[in-house]
Amino acid sequence: MKSCLVVDDSRVVRKVARRIVEDLGFSCSEAEDGQQAYDACKIQMPDAILLDWNMPVMSGIEFLEKLRQMENGQTPKVVFCTTENDISHIQRAIQAGANEYIMKPFDSEIIESKFLQIGLTAPPAN
Repeated sequence: MKSCLVVDDSRVVRKVARRIVEDLGFSCSEAEDGQQAYDACKIQMPDAILLDWNMPVMSGIEFLEKLRQMENGQTPKVVFCTTENDISHIQRAIQAGANEYIMKPFDSEIIESKFLQIGLTAPPAN
């Protein structure tokens, strides 16, 4: 089973995203900031990461820059899920190694379509 790490400082957003990715057939873990996400990736690198931009301790962009420098840090497909919508934020995220970028609020159709676009197909859930 493919794994997804949901990184957001909002418990509600993490819960909604978790339900969506689990419905897509992924196992799911959560982190509430970039530092927790970085620590989790040191233990086990996920296949996918849904990543918020604005978080305490370590922002999403700081986490992404550190992730891509880790051993196997190029492996996860990273989808930014954020309210930051100006072109400079999107360009910076892509330059730092994000695979996709979606705006909040998101729904299951948006996440599923982005996962398919970047080759993150999961087996059907039982």
